[in-house]
Amino acid sequence: MKISYNWLKEYATLAIDANKTAQMLTDCGLEVELTENFETIGGGLQNVVIGKVLSCEKHPDADRLSVTTVDVGAERPLNIVCGAPNVATGQTVVVAMLNAVLYPTDSEPFKIKKSKIRGIESEGMICAQDELGLGTSHDGIMLINEDVKAGTPAAQYFDIQTDTIFEIGITPNRNDALSHIGVARDWLAVANYAKNTNFKLQYPDVENFKPEIQSDIQICIEDEINCVRYTGLIIKGVKVEESPKWLKNKLNSIGVRPVNNVVDATQFVLFEMGQPLHAFDAKKIAGKKVIIKKAQQGEQFVTLDGIKRTLSADDLMICNANEAMCVAGVFGGQDSGVTEETVDIFLESAAFHPVSIRKTAKYHGLKTDASFRYERGSDPNITVYAAKRAALLIQQLAGGQISEITDIYPNVVSPKEIEVNLDRLNSLIGKNIDKQEVIKILELLEIKIIAQIGQILKVEIPTNKADVLREADVVEEFLRIYGYNNVEIPHRFNYAISTLKEDDLIHIQEVISTYLSDNGFFETMNNSLTKAEYAVIFDFVDASQSVTLLNPLSKELQNLRQNLFFNSMENILHNIHHGNTDLKLYEFGKIYQKNSQFGKNEDILKRFDEPTKLSICVTGKQKATSWLTKQEDADFYYLKNVIINALKRVNVDIEQLPTEISTSLGFLDNALIYKHKDTVLLAIGEVPQKLLKTFGIKQPVFYADIDCRTLELLAKNKKTVFEELHKFPEVERDLALLIDKTVTYQQLKDIAFRCEKHKILSVNLFDVYQGDKLPENKKSYALRFVLYDKHKTLTNNDIQNIMDRLINAYQKEVHAELR
Repeated sequence: MKISYNWLKEYATLAIDANKTAQMLTDCGLEVELTENFETIGGGLQNVVIGKVLSCEKHPDADRLSVTTVDVGAERPLNIVCGAPNVATGQTVVVAMLNAVLYPTDSEPFKIKKSKIRGIESEGMICAQDELGLGTSHDGIMLINEDVKAGTPAAQYFDIQTDTIFEIGITPNRNDALSHIGVARDWLAVANYAKNTNFKLQYPDVENFKPEIQSDIQICIEDEINCVRYTGLIIKGVKVEESPKWLKNKLNSIGVRPVNNVVDATQFVLFEMGQPLHAFDAKKIAGKKVIIKKAQQGEQFVTLDGIKRTLSADDLMICNANEAMCVAGVFGGQDSGVTEETVDIFLESAAFHPVSIRKTAKYHGLKTDASFRYERGSDPNITVYAAKRAALLIQQLAGGQISEITDIYPNVVSPKEIEVNLDRLNSLIGKNIDKQEVIKILELLEIKIIAQIGQILKVEIPTNKADVLREADVVEEFLRIYGYNNVEIPHRFNYAISTLKEDDLIHIQEVISTYLSDNGFFETMNNSLTKAEYAVIFDFVDASQSVTLLNPLSKELQNLRQNLFFNSMENILHNIHHGNTDLKLYEFGKIYQKNSQFGKNEDILKRFDEPTKLSICVTGKQKATSWLTKQEDADFYYLKNVIINALKRVNVDIEQLPTEISTSLGFLDNALIYKHKDTVLLAIGEVPQKLLKTFGIKQPVFYADIDCRTLELLAKNKKTVFEELHKFPEVERDLALLIDKTVTYQQLKDIAFRCEKHKILSVNLFDVYQGDKLPENKKSYALRFVLYDKHKTLTNNDIQNIMDRLINAYQKEVHAELR
């Protein structure tokens, strides 16, 4: 939010410079993120003066150039070569001296330098209107038609105003500071407390407001929940034209484009006191009625920007007897606004429910100065005051006769009363503060003390502080002005050592994260909110299980995620667009689903399930380019191996779990599933090309999804077992088996361990062959077995017996043949 330093001083007459002011505002919670200079004319016409043309002669080598001498109030006149056709002796002109920087109306700034033009030295520039940024005319040099002393600074003659603009980062709870008066209130409170002074905030005077005519517009509120208060009046006989210079300068200084005197007056009051207003052309209010009601679902409405919008049933509208005129608190309509032909206006000053405005603004993707304030909670008790202020200003600028005010206030909002325990205030702050000091600061913030009982203060909170609801909020208000820097840091801290046992899942996450990060994977952390359209586009997402926000930030962040898959794809696409195609990513995060076992009447914690998942994905190359190692593509087997080793770190060996191939997951092709009982622990596979195309990804992606709840259960049941080092030698033996194509390596491995559980350390598949030389529907697997007996050294007979039993088992169970 932009705040003008000059404008601020109109409400708080403090002799404090802009830099000190910025520091004071930051210290009281209104962080000044940026300070910039503003000039009504770019560059402020620095080093530009008024001059007198003493002589003017034709350039000897150019027909269209003139050689002039110009008095600029210096020790000697300047020689200036000028190309304007209207330059002549005796004229009063505007001269840019050497090193002046000009900001033309329609082009880039440029610096004046000494130069030779066709052999004659030029020591400055006689300027046209557009070259100075004072207008658009370039027909010739700008002439001053009055007697002005040579050397007079142009900034002084043209009354160039300069200002300091503060860019303030307003937090959502500071609705009371969304205006110059609101910021001035805090600035004044800090200054008065620091210097023990009693300067008063200068509120605009509306004593001269005197209705001259009767209003013929009837106001009707149909939705009293979302329209808290509606104030309106008529001004007849206005003349809509360009705003005066002072008003345009004020709006331009804070980045607001002036429109006309009526609209600019409403904008001025908005930024002055934080109350949005809207001016309608009274002639276009059909039936002389203003009705505040909800729109019809699917209703069409053209807003001020010319865009036809489809309305929602949640949109609050300002309507006449026949049709909608304005999206309440957000955006005006194309056909009801003030134009140059407008003679009579209807002025709106209202208070709307923050949630209603926020929903509408987000639904339509609109963010206006009005909605910005309404979303945070406007003060319903200043609508009449703001209407009077705007009406008087419009009358001053555009003339006209003001009607009486029509004010509809169905449910009056009264100031909140809160009890503040001073002992608790001191405890929260960590410092004992005198009672009178607390009272003084609260009163500086216009918080009334309505009762004092011992250490208890009963205070009345102004309705402009919508976020001050409890004792702690009052303490925060006090501390902002008292100053956080005035709370000393103690030399000694007391703390209790935590004896809580570390959560098992946290330990698992730390161990696995460390392993993955050590192996070149990057951890990602994504927003749990995702696009609602995912539940519509992809059939593997159960839309009935989607958890939808009641008040979403936008359509892009409307649902809580049902899986981590979409975040992973978005991360991959983002990196690819930035030139990073070799990716190894993982994320621990919660997903959100409805719990069908519990209905709406159950505890909300039971109605939703929030399991933690681990997603791991790879694409591109396994490792960065190196002279030492050969580059290989990341693939299914690489990802599977990483997962096996990662889970072994938490004592979970997935190779001991039953597996199956699934084609029903949707986001994976022929996924390999590892199960614990009937629960899926791990699903791993390649992302289908059709799905990648939807995201715009053109390279293979391999993805794994791990259920951390099941992983935690498995890890709990697995204890670390320590064994002594092998005393006897290990023996390796190989078998080449001819088997059916339907037989898997896992089957062969399971048979081996069932057959010789205590003598086989490991089984490894080291060669696979399928070709024309083998019978149809056959393949060849070469297996390596590592044998060991912890009680003795295996003899050749022992080894042969083991291998014979293995061969018999393979022949019997899978009809294998030795090759």
